[in-house]
Amino acid sequence: MADKPTSGEILGIPYNFERPSIGRLFSSYWQPGEGMLVEKPFGVGYTLNLANWRSWLVVGVAAVLLWNESGGRGEPDADGESEPVEVLVDDE
Repeated sequence: MADKPTSGEILGIPYNFERPSIGRLFSSYWQPGEGMLVEKPFGVGYTLNLANWRSWLVVGVAAVLLWNESGGRGEPDADGESEPVEVLVDDE
């Protein structure tokens, strides 16, 4: 039986299942002169190129959205819950 390839492309999407080394991990996440997306060092698809300034914008926007989702604006009570909100409904 023939050995299966550990890296290549399927329908234009790259894959790589070779055991990653530390040098290959660092070199694949930091590629000056390349675009915002580069091939992943392990797995299927693309990842962010941290040498590109646009990638840092994406990371910043994701951090702000995560902070906002976790309720970063209001301080929770001692039991971990926020104060209740009063809703007024006019029945006219």
